[in-house]
Amino acid sequence: MWRIWYISQVLREKRGIGVVEVILILVVLIGLVIIFKSQLTSLVQIIFQKITSESSGI
Repeated sequence: MWRIWYISQVLREKRGIGVVEVILILVVLIGLVIIFKSQLTSLVQIIFQKITSESSGI
């Protein structure tokens, strides 16, 4: 019976996300940026080249 009470109490908690969750999300994002750094750099360069070339036609 106490298990049902405990589960209901856990489900009612609305404290939001904690510091640990935010840190874990940041670590994952930084890791992805480090892994895909070369692809991201080339993608950004291509996008800026297109913007530059198409803005000259305005």
